[in-house]
Amino acid sequence: MLENLIVILIVACIVGGILLYLYRAKKRGEVCIGCPYAKQCRGHCPGGCGMQAQEHKP
Repeated sequence: MLENLIVILIVACIVGGILLYLYRAKKRGEVCIGCPYAKQCRGHCPGGCGMQAQEHKP
């Protein structure tokens, strides 16, 4: 019983951390979460956020 509670708490902390990261990223104005060029492309890249660095240069 105690082991199940510990596992549930660990999973809840992980999910809570992910949700907090997503909330803060959206608040910073990142459109494509996880994209290293999210602030530069603003989601209007013709190829999406999977584009290479040289295509994102200002």
